[in-house]
Amino acid sequence: MLILDQLQQTTDFTATEKRIAAYILAHLPAVTTIYIKDLATATYTSHSAIIRLAQKLGYHGYRDFQHALSAAAVTQAHTVQAVDVNFPVAPDDDEQTIAKKMADLTVTTVQKSFAQLDVPALRALAAQLTQAQRIFIFAQGDSQMRARSFQNKLIKINKFAIIADEYADDAWNAANVGPKDCAFFISYNGTTHVHQQYAQYFHDQHLPSLLLTGNPNSPLIPLVQHDLVSVQAETSFAKIGTFASQAAFEYLLDSLFAVMYAQDLKHHLTDLQHKQQLIQGGPLENK
Repeated sequence: MLILDQLQQTTDFTATEKRIAAYILAHLPAVTTIYIKDLATATYTSHSAIIRLAQKLGYHGYRDFQHALSAAAVTQAHTVQAVDVNFPVAPDDDEQTIAKKMADLTVTTVQKSFAQLDVPALRALAAQLTQAQRIFIFAQGDSQMRARSFQNKLIKINKFAIIADEYADDAWNAANVGPKDCAFFISYNGTTHVHQQYAQYFHDQHLPSLLLTGNPNSPLIPLVQHDLVSVQAETSFAKIGTFASQAAFEYLLDSLFAVMYAQDLKHHLTDLQHKQQLIQGGPLENK
């Protein structure tokens, strides 16, 4: 039986041993590095009580016991647990637990996004964005933050995207989209009325448009040339944050950028080397 399971099976434990076990389970990462005297102080017990518990569980002494706890802590840290994406924290969670839950939420979100990934759609989006003369990104709220991150990455391959909703200039930017450009909608719900209006216009004018969304029933889907959908178990309002949807979008936009980069990898690497020489130790270095 694993040591953490042994510590939870308290049927044969004395009241003192139960107190020690409960403390270890609640403070596992910290217990792996503290001295026996500190554990005794923290649990209001004695050295001998801790050693008796260790021996009861099959260990020679505290050092062997602590080594087993360290191994269990490492395993626990790398074990991904299911987390409620809308309310991932509880009132009695300590900082360590909260951080672990957020890590697990991010990992499971990325895994779920990958499992749903439509590779031909990803390829089509990358090709359309690569050939576009200008990229107009329509995104609001938290999705606009992901759009800005994507915009920043595109600079590395000499592509300059425009955040169309910025400064309330969305209508002007929509009017400026031409046949050599591409409109890219990033919206988890995909139901923003003004985006539907613009998408309808682009569709009627046969202008290239793309969509990244978490809603497979988004009214934008029939209006764009290509769409990439990543569905998460995130509600519209009953949640403390847009953790899952934005983690999914960040992952998919990173993947999209990486595909665009790989489409002309040799050129981009040569260009990277040249620009690094200009910026680091060259005439464009910030003194």
